[in-house]
Amino acid sequence: MSGYASFGSLFLFAFLASLSSSIQQQVPNYLYHFCPNTKTYSKNSTYSSNLRTFLSTLSSDSPIFSSGFYSTAAGQSPDVVYGLFLCRGDLSPEVCRDCVVFAANDTLNRCPELKVGLIWYDQCMLRYADQNLFLGTSLQNGTNGLIMWNTQKVTSKEQDRFRELVLSTMNQSATEAAISNRFFNARKANFTGFQNLYVLVQCVLGLPREECFSCLQRIIALLRTDKIGGRLIVPTCNARFELYAFFNETIIGTPPPQLDSAPSPPPPGGEGGKSSVIIIAVVVPIAVLVIIIIFVAFCCVLTKKTKTIYETELLAVEKDDITSAGSLQFDFKAIEAATDKFSETNKLGEGGFGQVFKGTFPSGVQIAVKRLSKTSGQGEKEFENEVIVVAKLQHRNLVRLLGFCMEGEEKILIYEFVPNKSLDYFLFDSTLKSQLSWTIRYKIIGGIARGILYLHQDSRLIIIHRDLKAGNILLDADMNPKVADFGMARIFGVDQTEAKTRRIVGTYGYMSPEYAMYGNFSMKSDVYSFGILVLEIISGKKNNSLNQMDGGAGNLVTYTWRLWNNGSPLELVDPSFGDNYQTDDATRCIHIALLCVQEDAEDRPNMSEIVQMLTTSSITLAVPQQPGFFFRNRHEQVGGAGPSMNSSALGSIDDASITDVTPR
Repeated sequence: MSGYASFGSLFLFAFLASLSSSIQQQVPNYLYHFCPNTKTYSKNSTYSSNLRTFLSTLSSDSPIFSSGFYSTAAGQSPDVVYGLFLCRGDLSPEVCRDCVVFAANDTLNRCPELKVGLIWYDQCMLRYADQNLFLGTSLQNGTNGLIMWNTQKVTSKEQDRFRELVLSTMNQSATEAAISNRFFNARKANFTGFQNLYVLVQCVLGLPREECFSCLQRIIALLRTDKIGGRLIVPTCNARFELYAFFNETIIGTPPPQLDSAPSPPPPGGEGGKSSVIIIAVVVPIAVLVIIIIFVAFCCVLTKKTKTIYETELLAVEKDDITSAGSLQFDFKAIEAATDKFSETNKLGEGGFGQVFKGTFPSGVQIAVKRLSKTSGQGEKEFENEVIVVAKLQHRNLVRLLGFCMEGEEKILIYEFVPNKSLDYFLFDSTLKSQLSWTIRYKIIGGIARGILYLHQDSRLIIIHRDLKAGNILLDADMNPKVADFGMARIFGVDQTEAKTRRIVGTYGYMSPEYAMYGNFSMKSDVYSFGILVLEIISGKKNNSLNQMDGGAGNLVTYTWRLWNNGSPLELVDPSFGDNYQTDDATRCIHIALLCVQEDAEDRPNMSEIVQMLTTSSITLAVPQQPGFFFRNRHEQVGGAGPSMNSSALGSIDDASITDVTPR
């Protein structure tokens, strides 16, 4: 009988192996394809030959499937074919191979004689084109992606908790994916006592890490979390969440089930043992076969169900003329819907570059939308290029630029939403300023300095802000400062590289003398504005708010300089502090601010030195010289390193941003 048992076991093993093979080789679940018909090739052309060469490399016996990603090029210019594939990160090389091999054949049927092809399945993505897919953001060329969502909604009672769980889990996965070697992460989180949330995010390998993270953040913001499941796919990345395990859980380290007791010892020999062997040989294969049939039937039903309960839509109109910044481009209709058609109730403010609106995506994620005024002389391509440059600048003390939108003459920037409004909203309000303790203000000063230092020195290129003021410092939920509107001179088409300009972009009262009077700007122009900002933060007063009751000071700089010369700088400190502030720190901040607003730009420290001064008390500070825009009265002598600019005509009379786009 043991021979029958062995035969039964062998038969079962062969059956399971055959079933496993047939399951692995089943047709992958098709999602969507995109093949713009603007570029075609003939069947006998060199491009056709190169395309088939590329597709032939995706053969079933190739070792390229081990990593789940591959990119290559076939042929020579001008007929070169660039191609890549990406498999879902939880799949085995065998399943990846089967999906890609199927896609290589399927794409020729779906995209006949077209030079650009993109096809998505649940298990893999295949892409080819007649241009390098890794130049800039051209991976995104041609489409903004596909969004799918389950038609079943989360109950209204659970919506807020579910949205918070989805977004927090997604953001954790996005962070982990961007720093991992595979650009992939999947995890689960408990939703209810018997339901878990499963999320998966992934980027195309070969991207810079910051672009992977930015792409994931953008699509997460667009997901509809009022549904129990959904996914969003763009050529650079994808994200998905469900209330069931749609990926292999072993990749997230799910512990094996614990046994209640130790395994039973083998049965003793004799007739009883032989009977047990017979029962096992007969019953176990039958039971396993029944279980397999039930499982396969269940999978078929589940597959049909998941195909019918999902709705799908494209994220944007398929346009070929926008090719370089697709990963940052938002659909105009989505922005219009998020802002309720730019309604006044959603308006947050207005500056020299345009109006700002609050927006909310269906997922509940909030954004700030800057609708630029229509006076820029830039074309679409220049605008896109500058947005790409600024979007790559990321620092904890800078407001993050998520992307842009263009529709006709409309040019729109989309930023992360910062909840606590701007610094001036609190600082210059007699009631709200009490929420800004000395500790918070000191933290704000340091954060602004680090943000500007990043723009000046630590980023990929030098950015001069040119409009640094309290209204452009936003505060997050923890009152951490975030510098806003950096790079606007670039985005708006004002030359950022010249040392002299007739296009004055800034705010009177914060402008350095050389910039306001002669159009000369540099990093030291931002240093001057930072000094003004520090004085305002310490005093709780606007630079232009002083009058004859303040000794005829005319501005905050003059008032501070007089207090400094009189040996009483702490009289500047906001009375709302009472005695709850550090006198040494306050005095040092005032000293640093006076160094920043010195009339001669050469005398001002740079932002690197300023950060060191703020963080290292042992550094000896230089003696400040007389500031620019110092208002002398008739009894005061000219002091400092030279004659002062007694330019009352140039004194700040308001804090409106100035944008002069007069041609040079």
